[in-house]
Amino acid sequence: MNIEYLSQLPLFGSIVNALAILAGTAFGLVFRSALPERVTASAFQAIGLVTLWLGMSMAGATSNILILVLSIVIGTIAGEFWDLDGKLRSEAESLQRRIGASGNFTEGFMAATLLFCMGSMAILGSIEEGLGQWPKLLLTKSLMDGVASVAFAVSLGAGVALSALSVLVYQGSLTLAAGALQPYLTDGMTSEISAVGGIMLIGLSLGILEIKRIKVMNMLPALLVAGILAIYMI
Repeated sequence: MNIEYLSQLPLFGSIVNALAILAGTAFGLVFRSALPERVTASAFQAIGLVTLWLGMSMAGATSNILILVLSIVIGTIAGEFWDLDGKLRSEAESLQRRIGASGNFTEGFMAATLLFCMGSMAILGSIEEGLGQWPKLLLTKSLMDGVASVAFAVSLGAGVALSALSVLVYQGSLTLAAGALQPYLTDGMTSEISAVGGIMLIGLSLGILEIKRIKVMNMLPALLVAGILAIYMI
């Protein structure tokens, strides 16, 4: 059974992502006493560079640079106005405080779920796979989450493994929703949405590389703006 065949299976990207979390958790639990922190830090830096490359390659998919610029600007302004990033972080911090006294198992599950689900790559990757494309974003995210789950497991224990189920349900739902909308999307719309997603990934990579934290979640409305502009400008 080759990898191309496997990629055609429903929710392939999300399944790989969940398995990577389980594998990372198991690795962290087994080797928690012998794993230097610098190893996971270096792995994150490498993944950050790959994310930067992916973002640049996706951004080049645009056929109209004006659509890309307008989508990012208008979408980001809307996201800042609604403060999507701030509200998400506030909810996440509030949830962490509420479950903080419940023990390491619950804390590990909740902390890992928040990290693995509440990010732009989870949304962008699910949309990409739902539109029938090779799930490169979810596969890249799988590597990132696998490394992160090692670190989480070392400090918070086995509860991190349960977050794999959260990822599978959350991303799987987004993928199925995107798949249902696919018949209504033209190739031009898909390309422009992908290009905007590439810009968001570049912003995300800057945070991973600790160069500059950008509120990528506030750019999410740009995906919708790109789809709308593509209807009238392509």
